[in-house]
Amino acid sequence: MAKKAAVATADIPVESRLKALYELQKIDTEIDRIRTIRGELPLEVQDLEDEIAGLETRMQNLTDEVNSYEDSIVERKNMITDCLNLIKKYEEQQGKVRNNREFDSLNKEIEFQNLEIQLCEKKIREFKANIDSKNELIESAKVNIVDRKADLEAKNAELAGIVAETQKEEEVLQKRSKEAESLIEERLLGAYKRIRHNTRNGLAVVKVERDACGGCFNKIPPQRQLDLSLRKKVIVCEHCGRILVDPEIDGVNNED
Repeated sequence: MAKKAAVATADIPVESRLKALYELQKIDTEIDRIRTIRGELPLEVQDLEDEIAGLETRMQNLTDEVNSYEDSIVERKNMITDCLNLIKKYEEQQGKVRNNREFDSLNKEIEFQNLEIQLCEKKIREFKANIDSKNELIESAKVNIVDRKADLEAKNAELAGIVAETQKEEEVLQKRSKEAESLIEERLLGAYKRIRHNTRNGLAVVKVERDACGGCFNKIPPQRQLDLSLRKKVIVCEHCGRILVDPEIDGVNNED
């Protein structure tokens, strides 16, 4: 099927292919204009979506840290309960000791458990301070997320409005672009797309205007201009590599 298409485009006269190339360039330039109208909105929308995702991830991480601190507080409180139970047990045992050595030993155990309680209480205070700090950051993240989502909604509405205005026009132009491409051989079409990709303004096919290339504005020799007017072969600018066409390729005389 591809082979048949290649044969078909090869049978098309050079003049027709040049006209198709120039027509394709005009269509693609119009598509570029429509996309420029949309401006940076799609990128702004993407940036906002990425920022919101980052804020939500940060908020989840902070929430996980708070949960971890709360679990640690519960753990320390359980340790305090265990220590108090041991203190009660040791105090009861002190009433049954047979000598001072046993009493002193139990007293040291009680002191140790009291130190453990103090350490746990200190840790609990630290955990609570960390929780308060993290919760402040979570609240700040929540506010930022609400603000960014409002911005995103506004940008999406703006983008949707612009897309709705231009989508139908772009679809028609895309169809015309495909039709023009079908008249151009694959090698030449590939060259056209490559040149378009490598030029800042997307112009791969330009007219010769005032004896100069319409892309880089360098002078075109008279003999080459004569060759262009004959439309017998594809000619490129020796300075910028763009495909050149004569001023009257579309049947319009552009002379001042």
